[in-house]
Amino acid sequence: MSHLDAPARPEIDSPTAPLLRIQEVSAALGLTTRTLRYYEELGLLKPAARSEGDYRLYDEDDLERLRFIKGLRDDAGFSLAEIGQLLEDEEARTRNRDRFRTSHDPMERRAIIDDALGRVDRQIASLRTKMDRLAEMVEEAEGRREHLETHIAELEAGVEPKPHDHPSRKVVSSRVPGAVR
Repeated sequence: MSHLDAPARPEIDSPTAPLLRIQEVSAALGLTTRTLRYYEELGLLKPAARSEGDYRLYDEDDLERLRFIKGLRDDAGFSLAEIGQLLEDEEARTRNRDRFRTSHDPMERRAIIDDALGRVDRQIASLRTKMDRLAEMVEEAEGRREHLETHIAELEAGVEPKPHDHPSRKVVSSRVPGAVR
């Protein structure tokens, strides 16, 4: 039996599970209410329920999803479009798992696995692109560190620091206030 055959996690339908209003979620996660509404507009989030007064109500699953979105956005630098794709892939993974469990047709099961593999390959490519960009940024920062250490060595030797090229520095238009050239 593989993980695809394992029973799904039962849904928690507890009447005692608290539902939170948008302001409470906002305060708990450090997001603005406007951000939460925008995520809903984009389809990244759907409140668990609405109150009689049409207030958005969120459950623990919503909070977990928002923490995931916030982590991808803030910590990993994913765009909202990339996050949307990752969330769609995760939802498809759940659908595929359910379809796989209920199907006994080898051809259908193979198609389900092929779809899942395509999605995982896309995720890997996206993550590798992020890793490559971060590696470039680290390399640029290390170059700036070496440059500054050269200035320190010159100062400690009693030598006036010499102007030199900054190959990694991008030339910015002089019309931009505070531009570095």
